[in-house]
Amino acid sequence: MEFHIISSARDKYAFDEQLFAFDGNFVFVNFQAVRNFTQKLNDLRENPDDPSSYIQPAQINALGLLDEISHIIFKRYYEKHGKDLQTALFDTLEIELGSQRLKKTLLSYGELFPTLEVYRGKIATIDYYRDETKGTPNAYLILEELILTWLLNQNPAAKPYQELFTDHFLIKNTDYSQLISLVTEFFKEQPPFGADNLDLITFLRQPAILFPNSLNDQLEYISKHWTEFIGERLSKLLSAIDHIAEESKAFFIHVPFRDEYAPTYLPDYSASFWADQKRAGDLENTENYSPDSDWMPKVVMIAKNSFVWLSQLSKQYQRNIQYLSDIPNETLDELAEWGFTALWLIGLWERSNASQTIKQLCGNPDAVASAYSLDRYDIAQALGGYNAYKNLADRCAQRGIRLASDMVPNHMGIDSDWVHDHPDWFIHLEHPPFPVYSFDGPELSSDPKVSIKLEDHYYSRTDAAVVFKHYDHRNGQTRYIYHGNDGTSMPWNDTAQLNYLNPEVREAVIQTILHVARQFPIIRFDAAMTLTKKHFQRLWFPQPGTGGDIPSRAEHAMSKEDFDKAMPEEFWREVVDRVATEVPDTLLLAEAFWLMEGYFVRSLGMHRVYNSAFMNMLRNEENAKYRQLIKSTLTFDPEILKRYVNFMNNPDEKTAVEQFGKGDKYFGICTLLATMPGLPMFGHGQIEGYSEKYGMEYYRPYWDEKPDQGFVDAHRHNIFPILHRRRLFAEVANFRLYDFKINNDEIDENVFAYSNALGNSAALVIYNNHFGNAAGWIKTSAPYLVKHGNDNELHTENLAQALRLPDYQNGFLVMRDQVSRKTYLRPMSEVHEKGLFFSLNAYERMVLSDFYVLYGEQYAQLHDYLQGHGVDNLDATLEDLRLQPFLRKLDTLLHNLSNIAHAQSSNDKNALLEHAIDNWKELNKATRSLDGFQVFESNNAFEDLILYLDTLRGLLDDDASKEKPACTQELLNLINETPFAANYLLSYGFISRLCGTVVDPNCAKQTLSLLSKEQVRTRIYEHFRTIGLPIDKIHEYFVNCRWLIAKAHSMSSENLSDSKSFFERLFNNTDFRLALMINEYEGIEWFNQEAFETMLWHLNLIPRIELLSQYQDDDTLINELSIIDELVLQFKNAEKASSYRIDKFLDTLP
Repeated sequence: MEFHIISSARDKYAFDEQLFAFDGNFVFVNFQAVRNFTQKLNDLRENPDDPSSYIQPAQINALGLLDEISHIIFKRYYEKHGKDLQTALFDTLEIELGSQRLKKTLLSYGELFPTLEVYRGKIATIDYYRDETKGTPNAYLILEELILTWLLNQNPAAKPYQELFTDHFLIKNTDYSQLISLVTEFFKEQPPFGADNLDLITFLRQPAILFPNSLNDQLEYISKHWTEFIGERLSKLLSAIDHIAEESKAFFIHVPFRDEYAPTYLPDYSASFWADQKRAGDLENTENYSPDSDWMPKVVMIAKNSFVWLSQLSKQYQRNIQYLSDIPNETLDELAEWGFTALWLIGLWERSNASQTIKQLCGNPDAVASAYSLDRYDIAQALGGYNAYKNLADRCAQRGIRLASDMVPNHMGIDSDWVHDHPDWFIHLEHPPFPVYSFDGPELSSDPKVSIKLEDHYYSRTDAAVVFKHYDHRNGQTRYIYHGNDGTSMPWNDTAQLNYLNPEVREAVIQTILHVARQFPIIRFDAAMTLTKKHFQRLWFPQPGTGGDIPSRAEHAMSKEDFDKAMPEEFWREVVDRVATEVPDTLLLAEAFWLMEGYFVRSLGMHRVYNSAFMNMLRNEENAKYRQLIKSTLTFDPEILKRYVNFMNNPDEKTAVEQFGKGDKYFGICTLLATMPGLPMFGHGQIEGYSEKYGMEYYRPYWDEKPDQGFVDAHRHNIFPILHRRRLFAEVANFRLYDFKINNDEIDENVFAYSNALGNSAALVIYNNHFGNAAGWIKTSAPYLVKHGNDNELHTENLAQALRLPDYQNGFLVMRDQVSRKTYLRPMSEVHEKGLFFSLNAYERMVLSDFYVLYGEQYAQLHDYLQGHGVDNLDATLEDLRLQPFLRKLDTLLHNLSNIAHAQSSNDKNALLEHAIDNWKELNKATRSLDGFQVFESNNAFEDLILYLDTLRGLLDDDASKEKPACTQELLNLINETPFAANYLLSYGFISRLCGTVVDPNCAKQTLSLLSKEQVRTRIYEHFRTIGLPIDKIHEYFVNCRWLIAKAHSMSSENLSDSKSFFERLFNNTDFRLALMINEYEGIEWFNQEAFETMLWHLNLIPRIELLSQYQDDDTLINELSIIDELVLQFKNAEKASSYRIDKFLDTLP
């Protein structure tokens, strides 16, 4: 996508000219280009410390997309109503505005937003203006760009980025504004556009008018309403952008268009397919699985490019981490904590020196040799050699992590020991395959006995160069050895192709595999499919008439019969059997494609095989195709599914974030990765969100990337807990796939629904891999094969059976979603009769587990109350349901108390207070109806409340004619010092009496029990906020309320007179300790000064008001108040002497 950028911004940010198209538009070839562009903007921010000024790549991406879409709409409009409207528009402007004024305005725009050639000074703006492009006058093109620039400037959501395309100069110095007015008027007179029959300009402005503050919302509107105009391709991209925007994260990862990838194919397990294979003598339909060791199904593997990883770790730990033995334990602990049980170290072996030389000669001075161009199978000295490997292997084993290594059986490095010592082990010729080949380039051999040279055209990139020249100085023999090649692209020009028709080669390779197996419990065989008989013959010794995959090999054709004589057995079957015998307990993993996956595990006996369809089909959202792959495998042989290696990227592919983004789609497919049968494999940098694809010759990363901590944390929350339960998902015996039915006849193929079980534990996974909502039912599984000796049967299973649920229909099913952490409730009768219903948003996923059944009428009520929604805590929600009558009354009371706080007149306040008193009565009745609450109706509680309220009103009465006693005036002064005090004290009077009089310890206990409930507490917190309490003080005042309620009955003059004893009793109260913010350090308890002052404020005020409301005898009242005065004074003096230590505070009290 692209859009115009003003020349002043191009100068300011020094954008690379190569990023601009000929017409002057900035071209975003991929999302990384957007990031690089945005970084230039952020580097020059006026206030880089202000996070609000940070420009998000996603927003720039959206701007470019809006501009591109607007161009398309113009094109569609002219296609529909005629290209002559473009000319009519220009002619109208010339007439209404005047030719010269129009020209001046367009030229001014052309100067501000120049084409590439104009910007470089190679052509004058006027010359470009007079020219045309593909038959369209450039003046028309400039006019359209001007209109789109105006649209961007009119878009409120684009305002933060306006310096890139500002039209201020045009407004001030040209007839731009009048031109825009004329354009608007012109299109009002022309045919309308779109379903709502709007004029073109209004149509284009509609997204910004409807959603002025969000570019993402504008794109979402476009994706829903403009699809018929912008086409499926852009609609797909919009959907991906919207998906990322929903997460409210600053990520816009480019999900490539489907046509950027090779087509995908389904394996064919039909009887006719096997019959064809048998006739051709290629593949046999035989079952010969290798059994798993106990640990194998639990393997979760992560790949690391060894040299790149060490470089990244060095940067992370700020020290040189050069060898495998230097890898910190903290890193290994983290991998184990994340749930990984296998670590694939790419590039461990000693590599070809010639490969490194070739990479450096071709322009990468930092390059090491390719990890797949090997000299010999010894741990590289550059990584610390065998001892460093052994150190790492032992430390990994302590953490339950097994090491995995590559084995590259197809070829060796171009100057490997085998090439020097056994050149006849490689496919070679005695003469060059093509007369034009020449070998005059640099010497690549490090052994003086042998000369090795690449074909010259390789360096100039003018030929595929299928062979290199090998000259033996000892005997003068010249060989032209073929490079390794899989027939799909360029040969691997730093390798030499082994000849597997030579039995000596096969045995040498097997011995090497056994050598590797004795060090590594997991071996990954690179490009394993090339060594099957079918494909090795096709590539190197094709049957007559079938050549062409590798240039020059057709002339070396062999009949099937001759080939079978030379290679009688499948090489991989021999490898599997030899390893099982000589190095048992080794997991053999094949990188195999070309629809050979099932054959590799079922017939050749590999424990695991790459499943590239997982990545490709799910990325492309070929959901029906991938579901069909699962279905056909389940009916042919489910065991194949268990042996798949599923991945979202591998070292040869684009990174996971480039393919899948960082939002819901990524985590949805990553959830499938973690929960499908088979072996989940994560790529290097996948967890950290890295975008760089590391070449096999990389010694270090070239991009300065830091882990995306938010992305890592999202894995920690959503993925890692599932990986730790891998055993539940790994096997296939109880794996069931379901159709997601919209109705009886229609299936939503975009939804993946499957369950698995181990013992009595089960899990159900639901994922909608589509930008669109989905709603439907799952009940009966797809057919799956059950083996009974030679008799195989297809079975289905209903959901209740698959989830290990009881047969009877009463009760309610409880299930917990591991993604949202919410719990759901469904009637068992519905589960048995209809299955489970789900409503999913775009790319939404659920992982349901912890199934059990509850019984009781209360759960029926709870189910009706939830209406299918999930809850954080089932017991708390049940309690919430039980409290609903009380909570409704409490809400009414608190609402009226809040209104009192904001009422303007005394009459209004008094009227609202009367309502509040009535509310309290109703609340008291509701409290008595609660289970477990014994609140007895009594006039004492009501009288107690009225006395408190009358006392408070008397204190607050601002009638100057009424003289107030000294003690009352002192209270009033305390109240007036705190703005919210009056409203707070009023609320306290009601809250403290929720269950009756405050001086009754039983009532107080019941009140505190209610206040401890989250539903009540959160309402009171919100009420305190509405009456003016600062947010950071709400909890502090709440706990002060609680301890006052708890101790109100014990505040007799006798108790208060002994300040030390009274404080010790208070200190045993949890809420009182919270009120003082007690913390312990080195065995000493400390209190917070400000919290202590707040506590004293409460102690000074509320007990006094309670006393004023209770005592009519002035002498008794004065005595009681004086005791409180003395208590407060002693507390204050103790505070001053305590240094905020509780022990010193107590020692100071008399």
